[in-house]
Amino acid sequence: MGSSDGAAKALPLAGIRVLEFCHVIMGPSCGLVLADLGAEVIKIEPVDGDRTRRLSGFAAGFFATFNRNKRCLAIDLKAPEGRAVIERLLTETDIVIENFAPGTMERLGLGYEDLSARYPRLIYGALKGFLSGPYEHRPALDEVVQYMSGLAYMTGPSGRPLRAGASVCDILGGVLGVVGTLAALQERGRTGKGQLVKSALFEAATFLMSSHMMGEVLTGRPMPPMPERHGAWAIYETFATSDDRQFFLGLTSDNHWRRFCDLFMRPDLLADPSLASNEDRVAARPRLKPIVAEIIASHTHDQMADMCERNGLPFAPVMRPGDLKDDPQLNAHDRMLEIELEGGRTAKLPRLPIEMGDHDTGLRSQPGRIGEHTLAILAELGIPDEESAALVERGIVGGP
Repeated sequence: MGSSDGAAKALPLAGIRVLEFCHVIMGPSCGLVLADLGAEVIKIEPVDGDRTRRLSGFAAGFFATFNRNKRCLAIDLKAPEGRAVIERLLTETDIVIENFAPGTMERLGLGYEDLSARYPRLIYGALKGFLSGPYEHRPALDEVVQYMSGLAYMTGPSGRPLRAGASVCDILGGVLGVVGTLAALQERGRTGKGQLVKSALFEAATFLMSSHMMGEVLTGRPMPPMPERHGAWAIYETFATSDDRQFFLGLTSDNHWRRFCDLFMRPDLLADPSLASNEDRVAARPRLKPIVAEIIASHTHDQMADMCERNGLPFAPVMRPGDLKDDPQLNAHDRMLEIELEGGRTAKLPRLPIEMGDHDTGLRSQPGRIGEHTLAILAELGIPDEESAALVERGIVGGP
């Protein structure tokens, strides 16, 4: 992927500088999208490094996942000399994004009111737990808002609410932060003025719940959790294949039903008037599901995948995260990026999941070491080497 003449083509956000005061997922995911699209994103982290670097277990991959294509500046924001460096950066900055607890940036003198007074063109993205309102001062986490929004209720069976299997609210909140800041950037082109843009976990989670909220109004009934939902289609779930693997099949139209019956040579099912329409098949689901299960159980997983693909039927293997690195679709057109890890290991991760003309939104730089770009950034600001060395010596900034 890239320009056809082999020359590097400027990405859409080339020339835009972003200062990222963020950690964990929500803010860094916003910065990641901006960076992948070509913005110069400078990650501001403490002298001893973003604590996300040291997380383990479920969170072990957070830093390496969300911090490619950024420059790392390690600096003490509580020190006047540290804030002076930030002020010099701000004179050439277009966007600030931050996702710290409410009031943190204000205490550092880096809140929106402080900065907008001095830099009226600045776009300030605040990614928080909640938008303006009675909850806005509460701290929040992805899991907190999954429970608050009803997402956990809808994910698990009755009495067993479960968080989704990925940090969907963090990432959606980050992406909505991108949408807002880019819209503000477009407006600044017309007005010359920046503005405050907010994105939030809770409201992102409730946005995901919109169709369920509407469904309750239209049906007049409480929405049951997804494992117990009254399905809109008769066949829309996983089945066991002959080699003891799980296989998802979705038959969501009359055309799908016709192809399924033809494929497995079941003219009797196609001719059955009680199965003629989708509504008929939904009503007959208790009788129909075992028939479909028996058909699928007589074929291997690979046979089912091959037949469904050739006949245009919606299907899916049940994959695990570790399976994805070898997925042929993900690996097509260099869409998997090789991320370098400590100890010489590497990992393959999907690139930004969009195609945009002939732009190459791939890997320009690996996730940085603590303070990897500090000295280079100070030099670009015109700070003499001896002054930079003194800042390192005093612990105001951290070098590589």
